[in-house]
Amino acid sequence: MDYETLKLTLDGPAAIICLNRPSKRNAITFRMMEELECAFAALYDQGNVRGIIVTGAEACFSTGMDLNALKDVISPAQFMSFMEKWRRLNEALENHSKPIIAAIEGYCLTGGFELALACDLRVGARGSQYGITSSKIGTVPGAGGTQRLPRIVGMANALDILFSGDPMDAERAYQLGVINRLTEQGQALSTAKEMVGVYANRGPLSLQWAKRAVYAGMQMSLAEGIKYEAFVVSTIYQTADKQEGIRSFLEKRSPRFTGA
Repeated sequence: MDYETLKLTLDGPAAIICLNRPSKRNAITFRMMEELECAFAALYDQGNVRGIIVTGAEACFSTGMDLNALKDVISPAQFMSFMEKWRRLNEALENHSKPIIAAIEGYCLTGGFELALACDLRVGARGSQYGITSSKIGTVPGAGGTQRLPRIVGMANALDILFSGDPMDAERAYQLGVINRLTEQGQALSTAKEMVGVYANRGPLSLQWAKRAVYAGMQMSLAEGIKYEAFVVSTIYQTADKQEGIRSFLEKRSPRFTGA
């Protein structure tokens, strides 16, 4: 597929998806959402890709939804169609077979922030800013912000962020756990690539099933989650990679995982 709003490149074990509307600070359009969904689908079964990095062009992650794209969304039916696109996109990230990292420089606001929250991990550079500004224009975040944010930072911190609508700096975001790694300015992408380099030496099925267990378990009671974890362990126990992992450990050599 030819992308108009993205750049998709491969760099060793990492696939890098770059939001590429720099003149609009990488604001998200319907076209971008569709292209993101297609890009993630194309990478799902690529065995040479061991992690996906989402970043933004010209030192800006994304300032959110392009409001010009919403000017013709006036009926409830049109708005439901718009929300369905967001839901599908976020589910594509959370249900993906690969670890997904947001590498963030500059602005990461509202819809852009909600996209980053749907990634598995976030790396943020000093000078980057994070927030959901919906309260400033009289709306409510609708791309998962009211649900994913409190699961990461806790209810009170999430409400503080949502009520004020003011961006927070990278240091505060790191303190709250919004970003997992805090880097120097200009180093978010390189740090994310280093993380994928580590994942490339781990069992791909192990990462895939651990991700699946965490996301599924977050929707369950503890007892149900423990049962699901047991199912996951039993499933992966039968794989060739599990046998290779144990064999390589006993033979004191690096494992040769194949994803089978």
